[in-house]
Amino acid sequence: MVKLSVIVPFFNVQQYAPDTLKSLRANAREDFEFILVDDCSRDETPDILARAERELPGAVYVRHEKNGGLATARNTGIDNARGEYLTFLDGDDWLAPGYYPQLLGAIEELGCDFVRTDHVQCTARARSIHRVPNGRRGVVMNPRDAILPADRSTSVDYAYAWAGIYHRRLVDKGVLHFTHGLRTAEDRPWIWKLHREADSFATVGLLGVFYRRGVASSLTQIGDVRQLDFIRAFDQVIAETAKDRDADKLLPKAVRTYCAIISHHLGSIERFEPAVARKLKSMSAVALRRMPQDVLDEALDSMDVQRATRLRRLRRRPAATGVAA
Repeated sequence: MVKLSVIVPFFNVQQYAPDTLKSLRANAREDFEFILVDDCSRDETPDILARAERELPGAVYVRHEKNGGLATARNTGIDNARGEYLTFLDGDDWLAPGYYPQLLGAIEELGCDFVRTDHVQCTARARSIHRVPNGRRGVVMNPRDAILPADRSTSVDYAYAWAGIYHRRLVDKGVLHFTHGLRTAEDRPWIWKLHREADSFATVGLLGVFYRRGVASSLTQIGDVRQLDFIRAFDQVIAETAKDRDADKLLPKAVRTYCAIISHHLGSIERFEPAVARKLKSMSAVALRRMPQDVLDEALDSMDVQRATRLRRLRRRPAATGVAA
């Protein structure tokens, strides 16, 4: 029986894939499987993964004939997973030796639906530890209790799918899959759904994932139209949260976070291609008008003057014809 399935999407990461695979080997166990999903790479990544399928214990190689994006690649991995537990890793990140056996031990000891962990962020030679914004460690909690307060960073703002481990019952419940086709912010609707619909979770102070920032091929570094998928992602968060039994409590957090992300992108708009920058402004203005206006008013009142002014100005922007998220 497979105890743990590790889902690792790859796309044009020939420079980093060998380190990722080496770290997986240092975490291999006879009851672990590594599902290597190539999302139609155009470099040497497929050759690297084909060799890994032969050489890495537990490796299962799956190749997309058409690029679908990270959310779709992760879903392919979930659909192929056989493990009692599942976790994720990105194809340009890496692990400390022996990390996965410790992570598995943590969730088995706690007996909850999912466990969230800290991680090490790596930018060039710099290293920094990033903590789950939840002060209670090693204690099983109701995931809904970790969504609020609205005006502080909470567990739903720490959306990294690879920073944790998840019991298979979440797959069976329909909670673990990602929204098909999202090119960026794919983890935002996912983390909100996880915290609204799972029954139990815990946070542990376990370090072992090394998250590589500043990779040139990463969508966070590219200012093209795919970045605008954050609007579709957060529209989904708002729509699903509005149907929740605690919508009156949770919507202020969802709306405030959406506003903060819009403001963040507007604040660095120079990195977008000119046509995409114009579309960002138009689509964001429409998105603001789609939000529950009373909740939006409260969110803007609670934000700092610079961000609130920027968003109020955008909210008053005349609607452009033919613009949709």
